[in-house]
Amino acid sequence: MLAAFDIVGFVPVRDFKKARAFYEGILGLKVTNEDAFAIAIDANGIMLRLTKVGNFTPAQFTILGWQVPAIEQAVAGLRERGVIFMRVPGLVQDDLGIWSAPSGAKVAWFKDPDGNTLSVSQHV
Repeated sequence: MLAAFDIVGFVPVRDFKKARAFYEGILGLKVTNEDAFAIAIDANGIMLRLTKVGNFTPAQFTILGWQVPAIEQAVAGLRERGVIFMRVPGLVQDDLGIWSAPSGAKVAWFKDPDGNTLSVSQHV
């Protein structure tokens, strides 16, 4: 029933100023609206809502990710902008923090200012 409609993503944030600086300033996403409840972002045609919440415990897994055509370039570019990529215990990651899955997919993880786990990935 919903297959013909656009999806909307939601990310919980505590501080709009820090969230906007990160998602707009560092990640380069376009803010389309901000009100007392959420910051709406255009994520390549998908609406992403940074939703203001009170205290919360960030999930320890990826809640939002981007599929990129060249992960090494994406990671290098984000690192130049100050993004710190995570090291995940038990996974073998290269010098950039990229993990290569048995399928050939590659993933690198990082956190936003609220501790939400985000990723960039390249799939085969």
